[in-house]
Amino acid sequence: MDILIVVLLVLFGVVLLVAELFLLPGFGIAGVAGFLSLGGAVAMAYMRLTAVSPWAGHVTLLVSLVLTAAAIWLFLRTRTIDKIALDTTIDSSVSLADPGKKIEKLEAGAKRMEQETEQND
Repeated sequence: MDILIVVLLVLFGVVLLVAELFLLPGFGIAGVAGFLSLGGAVAMAYMRLTAVSPWAGHVTLLVSLVLTAAAIWLFLRTRTIDKIALDTTIDSSVSLADPGKKIEKLEAGAKRMEQETEQND
């Protein structure tokens, strides 16, 4: 029964991490739940499955890492991301009014403010 729980936790964690990376915006509940699920599976393998095999924890950790990497690689390879990703190009431009004149106006305004400050003092 413990082996089944570890396997389900690993699969659940991988699915949640892939969903968080590619489908859900931001770093939220699915990402945290995925990391906790994978961590729980590895911890449970180290604590409870050592009676079955002393290597159970190491194998679970390795399988978790390989499955997560493989799931991300497969998701990117199937071009599913192209269907859901924003692919828009902006070809318009904004023309600025002569920026040199704006700087000259700012400098003139700063000089005028300095003169007013000196007159008030």
